[in-house]
Amino acid sequence: MTTRTLAVVSGGLSNPSSTRLLGDRLTAAAVEALKARGEDTTVEVVELRGHARDLADNLVTGFPNEALRTAVDTVTGSDALIAVTPIFSASYSGLFKTFFDVLDKEALVGKPVLLGATAGTARHSLALEHAVRPLFSYLRAVTVPTAVFAATEDWAGPGGADSALVGRIDRAAGELADLVSGRPATSRPVDPFADPTTSFEDLLKGR
Repeated sequence: MTTRTLAVVSGGLSNPSSTRLLGDRLTAAAVEALKARGEDTTVEVVELRGHARDLADNLVTGFPNEALRTAVDTVTGSDALIAVTPIFSASYSGLFKTFFDVLDKEALVGKPVLLGATAGTARHSLALEHAVRPLFSYLRAVTVPTAVFAATEDWAGPGGADSALVGRIDRAAGELADLVSGRPATSRPVDPFADPTTSFEDLLKGR
């Protein structure tokens, strides 16, 4: 059984967060869908609320600190990504956008991505199509056809979600698993300065 790494980016600001809840539901469904296709999964979650100051510092300095670098490497080194944002004023949150602004412009090329969003009302549901999906299209990621939106009322069913939301989650998870299954595993980016056994002289020589 192949082991895949699934990164989950949650842009929720509160704790507990409905955005994180949706991310967890999408993750559980994706893990099950991948398992059904013979793929084992390691899940790594990036909570953006813990990186708000890190991201602001990165914007003004041009460099991530260690904590943010770890989060960036988690996303860029994954086999697939689940990205979930709250919707504010009919678009993704500023924190969510800032994280993807600091990534290298080539970091998500070809990466399978499942998109999700939450809001207090279903009036914001089209934000996934007119705001969030174009962002990942610009980054040349491969987004699954089904994006999952959850308004407050969608959590009112048995088990915390109505049947329509559960159906959308399962369909999107299956589409993500179909994209991931059979692809070569993604390797983590290598930091040339991370190996203390390599001398500085050899690094300068490109060895």
